[in-house]
Amino acid sequence: MSVLRIFAINQPEQARFSSSNAHEISAQLQQQGVQFMQWQANAPIDENSSAEQVMLAYASDIAKLQQQQGYSTVDVISLHPSHPDKAVLRQKFLDEHIHTEDEVRFFVRGQGLFCLHLGDEIYQVLCQQNDLISVPANTPHWFDMGSAPDFTAIRFFNNTEGWVAHFTGSAVSRQFPLLD
Repeated sequence: MSVLRIFAINQPEQARFSSSNAHEISAQLQQQGVQFMQWQANAPIDENSSAEQVMLAYASDIAKLQQQQGYSTVDVISLHPSHPDKAVLRQKFLDEHIHTEDEVRFFVRGQGLFCLHLGDEIYQVLCQQNDLISVPANTPHWFDMGSAPDFTAIRFFNNTEGWVAHFTGSAVSRQFPLLD
């Protein structure tokens, strides 16, 4: 179940807002310029599905988003709990950073926690199967895939070089709860 929790930056121990209602999540994020929506597959998908099968199952939604937003590159990434570099990959995005292009992810299966630093608040968005989030370029954020990552996601890019993480140097991400 998708969840949005909003914290005051100086109160990481207690969310001031929490909802698992997709419409409420979308409305709250839209006010901050963050897109959140849900898609449904047109074919059965599981952890053994190939990238081609995943792309085919969501082909119409992918094409629509590419046309609307101009994303030139789309790929599929999967990570499993048995991945030998899972700890390194998790650590890579736990510190606050920005990207010079939008970070757009659609969760085919599994989950990931996006934490957005928006003004004096932290928006934590637990994205799960069927959730799409689009974090605008230059938005300070961090991402947690958990200690046993198990997800498949579709990624959208305008320019793969723009998706490099530029770390802010802030320690704020260490103050807020993560997946585990």
